Amino acid sequence: MLITGLAAASLFVIGSRWLLAQQRGGAAGSTRVAAVPAEKGGQDIYGAYESVADWPKDLSTRPGHEGWTFGAGQSVFAESPNRIFVLQRGELPNIKAPAQKKLTETAPSIFFPIGRLPWRDATVSSPPGNGGTGQPAEGGVQAWERAGNKMGVDARWEHCIMIFDGAGNLVDAWTQYDAMLQRPHFVAISPYDAEKHVWIVDDHKHVIHKFTNDGKREVQTLGTYGEPGADEKHFNRPTFIDWFPDGSFVVADGYNGTRVVKFDKSGKYLTAWGQKGNPPNETRPGYFNNVHGISVDPRTRRVFVNDRGNHRAQVFDENGRFLNEWKFGDNPSDVHLFHIMSDGYLWAADRGTNRILKYDLDGNFMYSWGTWGPHPGGMWGVHGMSVDSDGNFYAAEVDNGGVQKYRPRPGANPAFLVGKPIRSAWK
Repeated sequence: MLITGLAAASLFVIGSRWLLAQQRGGAAGSTRVAAVPAEKGGQDIYGAYESVADWPKDLSTRPGHEGWTFGAGQSVFAESPNRIFVLQRGELPNIKAPAQKKLTETAPSIFFPIGRLPWRDATVSSPPGNGGTGQPAEGGVQAWERAGNKMGVDARWEHCIMIFDGAGNLVDAWTQYDAMLQRPHFVAISPYDAEKHVWIVDDHKHVIHKFTNDGKREVQTLGTYGEPGADEKHFNRPTFIDWFPDGSFVVADGYNGTRVVKFDKSGKYLTAWGQKGNPPNETRPGYFNNVHGISVDPRTRRVFVNDRGNHRAQVFDENGRFLNEWKFGDNPSDVHLFHIMSDGYLWAADRGTNRILKYDLDGNFMYSWGTWGPHPGGMWGVHGMSVDSDGNFYAAEVDNGGVQKYRPRPGANPAFLVGKPIRSAWK
C-alpha cells in the first residue's frame, strides 16, 4: 500500500501505534507498509506468512486410505511445533475435479467446474447434516443420508481426531472415539493445566469431553450425552471453551443455545448468562444468536463472546456483567471464532471474507490478511486456528477441508504475525 506526502519515511505498524522511520531505497515523497518491509515487489497475499507445501501429508498416502482424503476441517490445536491436533468430520473421496462441461439442462451459458474456483464444498459433503444454526442435532446423520449420501461411498466416518508432527506425518489417531462422536467441533488444551488434558467439544451430542493427554482415558464429560437443554447439566450444541488463569472456564453454548456458561476448575457449574436475540441486527446487551466463539483476557478476566448471528463481539466481566461491544461488519462478514493471544490482541477468523483479523481489546481494527481459494495458502471456511511456540500458524477449514500450515516469512514485521499462544503452566 502506498501513502504519499510523507517525505523520506516508512510507515510500519507496531502494536496499536504507527511508527515513522527513515525511508531507504524508496521514491521520494512516498511511504510503504508491507508485512516484510525489506522485500521488493510482492503483494502480501498470505500476509506475513508463506504456505507450507504438503502439510499435512494426505490421508491417501496411508495404507487402507487409498482413494480418501480429509473431510471438513473443524478445529486445530498446536500443543507444540511437533504435536498438532486436528478434528475433522470423517474422510471424503480423494477425487480430482471433473472436466468442465456445459450444464444445458440447468440454464444457458452455465459451465461447471468454474476455473480457479473450488468445485467441492467439504462441509456440505461431510457428514453429518444439520450443521447450521437452529438445526436439530438429533437428525444430523439422517439428514445427510436423505440428501442422497451413502456412508462408505460418499464419506467415511474415520479419523475424526488426528495428531500430526511438524513434518506433517500422522503420528496418532484416536480412532477409538470415532463412534462416540457425531460432530466434533473444537479441540484445545488449557494453558493453565500442567497435565495438559485434551478437551473436545461435540456440538451434536451436546457434550464436552476431557481426555488424558495420551488419549487413553476420558476423565470427565460435561453435559448430558445426546440430550439438549439449558440447565446446569445440559448444553444445546456447544461450540467453544476458554479458561481463566485459575483453571475455571467458560463455554460458548452455542449453535442453538444462547448463553455463556461458567464452571470452576473441577467442572462445577457456577453461573450462566444470555438470552435469545433477534438476528441479524440485535443490539441489546447479553442477547445472542449463535454463540460461536469465546475468549478470556487473562489480564483482566474479561470474557469476549462471538455473537455470530449478529456480527458482533460482546464483552463481559467474568460474572456476566456487560462491558462493551463492537461490530465485525455486515455481510459477507461471518466471524467464526477468535482468540486473545500472548501479544494482547484479539485475532479472529472470518469465514465470509476469508480473512484473519486483528483487533485491540477495545475493538479497534488493526490489520487483516488472507485470500480465498482452493490453492495452497488460499482459505475457504476457516473454522479453527492455532499458533505454535515457533510462530507457525494453522488453519482448519470446513469448506476446503483439512488443515493448512503457514510459517512466518523471513524478515516479517512481528506486528503482522498472529501472536504466540499463552502457555503459563506447561513444562
